[in-house]
Amino acid sequence: MRRLFLWLSLVLALVAAPVLAQDQAGENAPTTVEPATDGAALDYALWERMAERAEAEIENRNTTTDRMEEIRGQLAKWRAALQSAQSANSARIATLRQQIDALGPAPADGATEADEISARRQELASQLVKAQAPGIAAEEAYRRADGLIDEIDRTLRERQADQLLQLWPSPLNPGNWPEAAIGFADTVQRLWDEISEAWNNPKSRGELFDNLPLIIVLVIVAVALVVYVRRWIERFAERLQQGATVRGRNFWALIASLGGIILPTIGVVLLSWALLASGMLGEISTLIAVALPFAGFIVFSLAWLGARAFPRLQGDDAMLPLPPERRAEGRFLSVMMGLVISANILRSAAMDAQAYSDATTSVMSFPILLTGGLVLIRLGRTLRKTRETDNKTASYALRLIQLLARGLTVLGILGPVLAAFGYVQAAEAVIYPAMMSFALVAFLFILQRLIGDAWSLLAKKEEAARDALVPVLAGFVLAIASLPVLALIWGARFSDLTELWNRFTEGFQLGSTKVSPSNFMIFAILFIIGYMLTRLFQGALRSTILPKTKMDQGGQTALIAGVGYVGIFLAALIAINAAGIDLSGLAIVAGALSVGIGFGLQQIVSNFISGIILLVERPVSEGDWIEVAGVQGKVRAISVRSTRIETFDRNDVIVPNADLITGRVTNWTRFNLSGRIIVPVSVALGSDTRQVEKILRAIAEEQPMAILNPPPVVAFMGYTATQLNFEVRVILRDVNFGLQVRSDMNHRILQRLAEEGIHIVPPAAPSDPVKTAETVLALADLVDRDRPSATRRKASRPAATDVKGAER
Repeated sequence: MRRLFLWLSLVLALVAAPVLAQDQAGENAPTTVEPATDGAALDYALWERMAERAEAEIENRNTTTDRMEEIRGQLAKWRAALQSAQSANSARIATLRQQIDALGPAPADGATEADEISARRQELASQLVKAQAPGIAAEEAYRRADGLIDEIDRTLRERQADQLLQLWPSPLNPGNWPEAAIGFADTVQRLWDEISEAWNNPKSRGELFDNLPLIIVLVIVAVALVVYVRRWIERFAERLQQGATVRGRNFWALIASLGGIILPTIGVVLLSWALLASGMLGEISTLIAVALPFAGFIVFSLAWLGARAFPRLQGDDAMLPLPPERRAEGRFLSVMMGLVISANILRSAAMDAQAYSDATTSVMSFPILLTGGLVLIRLGRTLRKTRETDNKTASYALRLIQLLARGLTVLGILGPVLAAFGYVQAAEAVIYPAMMSFALVAFLFILQRLIGDAWSLLAKKEEAARDALVPVLAGFVLAIASLPVLALIWGARFSDLTELWNRFTEGFQLGSTKVSPSNFMIFAILFIIGYMLTRLFQGALRSTILPKTKMDQGGQTALIAGVGYVGIFLAALIAINAAGIDLSGLAIVAGALSVGIGFGLQQIVSNFISGIILLVERPVSEGDWIEVAGVQGKVRAISVRSTRIETFDRNDVIVPNADLITGRVTNWTRFNLSGRIIVPVSVALGSDTRQVEKILRAIAEEQPMAILNPPPVVAFMGYTATQLNFEVRVILRDVNFGLQVRSDMNHRILQRLAEEGIHIVPPAAPSDPVKTAETVLALADLVDRDRPSATRRKASRPAATDVKGAER
């Protein structure tokens, strides 16, 4: 509980500082030993004394927790300085190692080398040892400081656990009630004695009368701010939210409602000043007056959170879909949570300084803890009602609220039970953090809604922009940033969080290289710069340089893609080298990955290699008309894994690159756009074949897309019992216009042959001889059924061999 109200403890410490200074007069305070921060060399003798003193105080079980925290802070400063000192002479060390490497490998056993080289090698080795000495000493001292900090953290955690598990007399035992009543009565009597003593003191009474006008003004303003102004602000915020003509009304209403926290808190501060200015306060009453503003701030803050989470006016975009009676209950419970926490603060300020017995503290704390548990249970019940009023699919936020409701219910039961058995400090560590956790979650929801309203105000869209990407990402960032606050609420020490951050900034070992977040930042920044420069160069190639060359469009695309791959590869290499990441330690990992590639990723690698081949050899380019695996269309894009083909039906077909390399591909327009089309024509039997040939040739030659060298060919392909079959074969300049040319020629053929009196016969489709014979027999049977029975021909279906023989 004390950790939740660190600010109050600091204020109380400032107030009690003169008294504590008098009690500690004549005692020698521990000497503070900190490293120099002006860039000077570290004093390792001073560090040695600091470390020895820290070890002695860590071993002393009577060392207070505050002194442990102080020692830890000093050790943390030394550790940071020693960590920075480990990189001393790093540039000189790297140069010396390069010089030694330039001399070649040291001679093996029995081998000799020139005296000059041997002497130079020894000299450089001696210089390297001297240059490495400061870093080695700093690393050894760093390990010692880090170990001492770990010991202090472990000791403090053990003390914290022992404190939570400390068993006090049960508050339900009637035998402890008289002692608690005596303690409470003693506190009230001390407060009365302090006021009476001050009133009987002429100096204090004169100070009261001198400051009476100021005190009256402060009290009047405080009452006005706490009672009237707060209500006026709430009503003003509600009217502002109801204003349909005000753009961003939700945003401005929320901003205006913050006055419901600030102004009443200022009123309580003025009331505290009035009490202190009266001169009628003693030691205990002064502590209560100093704690009063903090208690008021908590009450007003939780009341504000309740008003925002359970508003009087329920709109379509409500954070918690609840009926009006549940919202009113939620607002009441929020205020009750603030009152419970404030009551414990005031109790602690009034009674803890007097060092009453554990039984007294247990009995006096139990009613507050029991009330807090009941409030949590009722609040959990209220939050669970959100599921009953929402007919839509529950969102992630509502599922989170349901989980929070169950947790509050469980903790509301657990806290009073622990307090009833005497584990009062454990109960305090459950009840009050649970309330503060609810307040934190509600504040995150409200803050995320505020960001959404601000974004909608900037985007000039009241509803659509609230669920945009930026507000959602902001809410996610807020949730991540609130985790340290949540850890502090539940008893984590601030030094624990700083230790986690220090471990994170130190990085981790990757082979012989230590990779830290700074390395990642350098890598990311340089890689992004290299990537952007590559894209800019590709854009210059695409729009400025390549259009002025004679390179075809497919070659330009392949060159631009190749420049992109090379640029990204170089950017990655430069970023890795600048970040100081040694990839030699990844050799084993790369070997293991190669095995995985050989088995599970072989298709991906095959497509990747095929994509590179397509970009280099360019058997297929963008814009080509190809046919692969029964798919015809134009190539629209070639990537390293697949090729996108747009069919003539305007459908996109993704073809793996391996199919274009290993399969059979027909490229109609690879080297030129010319291509041949064939137009079949069938006329009636008995037509003049020479005349038909002359007409067809004239029609082919008059086509503007037809190539006259070689000239179009009209071939008489044969005849049947009913028709004469011809084919017109024309080579076009651009085969992409083949369908249009074929259509135009068919129109002209029908027109010219009709003018010449030549009848067109539909070309016979190729058919199966067996099926054709069966069809003829079926027709014969149909004719026989129409004849009289006496003259009906009796025929039977011949066998398949007979049909085949007839075909022969």
